[in-house]
Amino acid sequence: MRQLSINRLKEGDILGRTIYANDGRVLLGKGMALTKSYIDRLKTLGINILYIDDEVSKDIIVEDIISEEHRREAMASLDNAVQAVKVGKDFDGFNVKRNIDNIIQDILFQKDIFIGLTDMRTYDNQIFAHSVNVCVLSIVLGKALGLDRENLEGLAIGALFHDIGTVKLPKKLLSKREPFTPKEAALYQTHTNHGFDILRTKRELNLLSAHIAFQHHERLNGNGYPRKLEGDAIHQWAQIVGIANFYDNLVNDGPGHTHIPPYEACEILMGSAEKFFPKNLVITFLKHIAAYPTGCTVKLSTGETGIVVDQNKSLPMRPIIRVLVADQTLSRVQAKEYNLVEERTLFIESILE
Repeated sequence: MRQLSINRLKEGDILGRTIYANDGRVLLGKGMALTKSYIDRLKTLGINILYIDDEVSKDIIVEDIISEEHRREAMASLDNAVQAVKVGKDFDGFNVKRNIDNIIQDILFQKDIFIGLTDMRTYDNQIFAHSVNVCVLSIVLGKALGLDRENLEGLAIGALFHDIGTVKLPKKLLSKREPFTPKEAALYQTHTNHGFDILRTKRELNLLSAHIAFQHHERLNGNGYPRKLEGDAIHQWAQIVGIANFYDNLVNDGPGHTHIPPYEACEILMGSAEKFFPKNLVITFLKHIAAYPTGCTVKLSTGETGIVVDQNKSLPMRPIIRVLVADQTLSRVQAKEYNLVEERTLFIESILE
């Protein structure tokens, strides 16, 4: 399986991962052969990158750190909560806890966690997919920091609902991918206040989870919002979710922005240490991130193009690359692999979408 830009798809390509709606319904199932109408529909939905299975990549395994079922259930429970809030009703916090417990269990079960999966997001499910991803990333960081099960639950719930306040914002604003105007930015920033007001009334949820929604855009240097808190005035859970939110917004399209490659996002996040986020949290977080995710296509310093087939977790910037080479003698295409830990003069120049 490998990543491919929507613009490079061709009829007959086989979908490698299921694409879901915001409520967890299947939009297009794994194994489907893509037709022109399917490809056109995916473009209309706003999907930029997806996964395909082909002869070149059929043995490449791109694993999610939580089960597909648990990711789908979390998106569905978040969608149910959003729909309830929209009409002024309460939502089932206990059901959310059950879904959160499943995700926590998935993550606690794993010994070494390395994240490199790219979401296939539509305009409609972007907020939901983003929120589940931030939840997963926050649990991974919380686990690495030694948080116990009870604290991981409070952290995870706050992470899942960190953007619940956007339900109060215009849909047109949330669908915008170009930079916000100052007026639009000011309106978008109100989602932290809205989120806190929504969550703090939920007695079955930890009040600190509401403070995550309130504080996840605060920054160490006081340049965040809504209260311009500094340093230790920002709760650790909000700092954790702030990092996860910051990174996920860099590598995926979202309100007011488009995406950049993961290796660039890692550099930007590292540069934010001690300005936006505590350095120890940033370093711990980046230990679990693949700068060049498995399945992505890269250009090497030799001019060759290859696919990332595996990771060196001790050196995440130096993965294993498969390059296809035409064998004129045998009249076929063969593959060779470079382990960049061993090939020290070889470098990745860019990710190709």
